[in-house]
Amino acid sequence: MKKELMYGIIGLLIGAVIAIVAATLVVNNNNTGMMKMMGMYTSDNYTASTMMSKNDMSMGQMMAGLQGKTGDNFDKAFLSEMIMHHQGAINMANLAKTNAKHDEIKNMANDIVIAQTKEINQMQTWQTDWGY
Repeated sequence: MKKELMYGIIGLLIGAVIAIVAATLVVNNNNTGMMKMMGMYTSDNYTASTMMSKNDMSMGQMMAGLQGKTGDNFDKAFLSEMIMHHQGAINMANLAKTNAKHDEIKNMANDIVIAQTKEINQMQTWQTDWGY
């Protein structure tokens, strides 16, 4: 095997491992700051009575709302909760578009609004098509 090919494969494997570790850290770091901005609280320090309005749900509450459901019941609950989740992301991104300092964040926020709006529209179409 050529030395360059071997180095390339090793580099690719190392890069994949680094990407997986980084993604795991990002996903599992309890993103409390961002979650609070979206009105979603993941810690016992933020109780429904003190920090959340009637329309806010924690990620745990969203997940609990799906537990034990299957078939149409699961699909209906999943779509409903994902639409609320995506709307929270849009609301947060709109704040970033007007308040962020860095253009990179503003550009990402714009991309989030576009992508999440498209997904909300798709999910709402499914809700209508499936009689939810």
